[in-house]
Amino acid sequence: MLKFTGATAGAVTVGTTIAAPQATAAGAGLVHPGMLHTRTDLDRMAKKVKAGAAPYTAGFARLTANRHAQSGWTANPQATVYRGSGSPQNYAILYNDIHAAYQNALRWHVTGESAYADTAVAILNAWSAKLTAVAGSADRFLAAGLYGYQFANAAELVRDHTDFDLGRFQKMMLDVFCPLSEDFLANHNGAVITNYWANWDLTAIACVLAVGILCDDRARIDRAVEYFKHGAGMGSVKNAIPVVYDDQGLGEWVEAGRDQGHALLGVGLMGTVCEMAWNQGIDLYGYDDSRFLKGAQYVAKWSMGGEVPYTANTRRKGAVGGWSGSESATGAAGVDPAMTRPIWAMIANHYTGRRGLSATYLTRIAARATPEGGGGDYGPNSGGYDQLGFGTLAFTRDKEIASVRPSPGPSAGGQSANADGADASPSAGATAQGGKGEDLAATGTTDVVAWTAATGVTALAGGLLLLRRRGRAGGSAQ
Repeated sequence: MLKFTGATAGAVTVGTTIAAPQATAAGAGLVHPGMLHTRTDLDRMAKKVKAGAAPYTAGFARLTANRHAQSGWTANPQATVYRGSGSPQNYAILYNDIHAAYQNALRWHVTGESAYADTAVAILNAWSAKLTAVAGSADRFLAAGLYGYQFANAAELVRDHTDFDLGRFQKMMLDVFCPLSEDFLANHNGAVITNYWANWDLTAIACVLAVGILCDDRARIDRAVEYFKHGAGMGSVKNAIPVVYDDQGLGEWVEAGRDQGHALLGVGLMGTVCEMAWNQGIDLYGYDDSRFLKGAQYVAKWSMGGEVPYTANTRRKGAVGGWSGSESATGAAGVDPAMTRPIWAMIANHYTGRRGLSATYLTRIAARATPEGGGGDYGPNSGGYDQLGFGTLAFTRDKEIASVRPSPGPSAGGQSANADGADASPSAGATAQGGKGEDLAATGTTDVVAWTAATGVTALAGGLLLLRRRGRAGGSAQ
């Protein structure tokens, strides 16, 4: 039985195969730390690693082996970061520094060694003192979204450290990153609504949500959640997963007709959005009869080489009032079962650990990916840095079912000294930036699709895309 939703399909209700908790709004105060990791999560990691418990020790070993997770890392801040063709691209400097800040902060929470906190703080302070703009082609929106949500997560882990200039960092996020992401969700670079794939919206949603949490800005959090549920672009949940196959418990991922690398990116981003929202008491994982579970199961099965159903479709692309075109997809793209990203532990552990649900394909693919690494472990190009990673360490949890609502754990309102006496607890209205025809075609191909799996198998070479792009099933585009 098929059920269609999305911008080019008639809206219908989705079945009730999986019982999900009701989504709940966050309370008056936000939880800190409260993005990808709460105080409870950080304490669990430290306790499990100290006890030598598997698989946490294997996950932690991947962290300590990563070159970014070393206390000797020195930041290289830039005044302007560029991403995209026709610009002096230097964005690799930024994402390497972000991952170094995040990994050092995470290592501090696990070990209590202040040198790692000091390194993370020094990186974040150096960038907030210098960065004034993210620029480039249309890819600047990808840079703002991806590196915005990652930067915010690194900062959240050290937000109470005495030496961290939280106010200046928040200003940078509000002035440099968030306006681009908010503008993209509102205007899509002057493109028709189906021109940009789901992962573009999802980077922007992740950035707006993360900045909202970092800056205690409930209005931004609400806007990100609303777009996830009802946004017109391809990244809202019913457009990213436009067809549900109730009899199989699967939901077709919109970029499955494009290529495997971008589908994995999108699933990882949606999981990131769901996890950050959950830790603020908002259940997007279970929204619309756990629609994301069905989409993630679909991508997991397909990525392991399994047969998946597919509904042919056509989507519109181009600029509003300018050039236009369309393209169709008739089947899911080919896959390399060896290709992986560090996205599965987070998603699988939510549905099977927190919720106690059966998720066969997620369980299998997460086991294949264990222990998950992070930025720098999945090839040298930017696609290997699209997720913060280390899910085996961070998201493995004992099964404890959350039957009604998210349970983010206690707010870290107070501070406690770590083993080395560190000062923190270790454990605007944007104007439209309308695009031109030649700019709209940019889809991050300069680097992202040259992403290389840990096995060294290149997904797509030479910056070429498989142009079997997905629209929505059933009906004409809007």
